[in-house]
Amino acid sequence: MKAPKTLLWVNVIGTVFVALCCFTPVLVILLGVVGLFALTDYLNSVLLPALTIFIGLTIYDIQ
Repeated sequence: MKAPKTLLWVNVIGTVFVALCCFTPVLVILLGVVGLFALTDYLNSVLLPALTIFIGLTIYDIQ
């Protein structure tokens, strides 16, 4: 039964990554360096639901 542990770690890593991108300007700086700064307007509409989904999946996997 190794799959549930693996899924839990994927959810935890996804949650940390999305939280890091939501609450720090890491993604904005990276998009600016690459030349895709115009996409920063859409980050909140993508990152906040992704954060909610990853937190929900992590809580579901813990139980």
